[in-house]
Amino acid sequence: MTRNGRAAGLLTAAAACLLASACTGTTTGSALPASSESAPAASSSAQADPDVPKVEATPLDAGKYATDPCGLVPGDVLTPLRYTDPGKYVPRGNTLDTEAGPSCRWTIHGEGIGLQMIVGTGNRDRGAGGLAGYYAGYRAGTLIKFLERAPDIEGYPAIYVDISDRRANGNCAIAVGVADDLAIGVQAEGYQGQDDSCGAATQAAAAAIKTLKGA
Repeated sequence: MTRNGRAAGLLTAAAACLLASACTGTTTGSALPASSESAPAASSSAQADPDVPKVEATPLDAGKYATDPCGLVPGDVLTPLRYTDPGKYVPRGNTLDTEAGPSCRWTIHGEGIGLQMIVGTGNRDRGAGGLAGYYAGYRAGTLIKFLERAPDIEGYPAIYVDISDRRANGNCAIAVGVADDLAIGVQAEGYQGQDDSCGAATQAAAAAIKTLKGA
């Protein structure tokens, strides 16, 4: 597999596990962790977790973009990040790579750099939605080994979350709670370090929230 192809794979496997369920693919990829295997129980316990940041702003409905997650980030945000090709839509499915929810992947060809956005409707429908599902997975200590509060993005609570803290290596995963039962995850892969990877992920997340506010 080429470096670019590997980056694209890394942007999907973890989503079903940590952002969608709770894994990550070391071989296929690592697209944001999903939550936990026993979703309803994990969600209920996480909701009572005082560390889980609540959505104080108006909850956002991402349903309109469940079939168009690529439309969450406009071109005037993607172009400065050097993503010039259209994003690839991946519908929600029943595989490790897709159960977290529908996603969109952008890649910079030939450079092994990628960006993925996941709308966590799969986690929500399984009872492990929102940031609470990530905290539950982290407390369980299975696949989510790293979770840290991030600065709010456009007034909505955010966390860094991954199978390990890979930010210094240029891989940054952010989950933003747009409702208490729904999170949007963004993962930047293949960058040079923490500043550029988390900067790209944050810009994409901020653009998605602005889009949802106007929806």
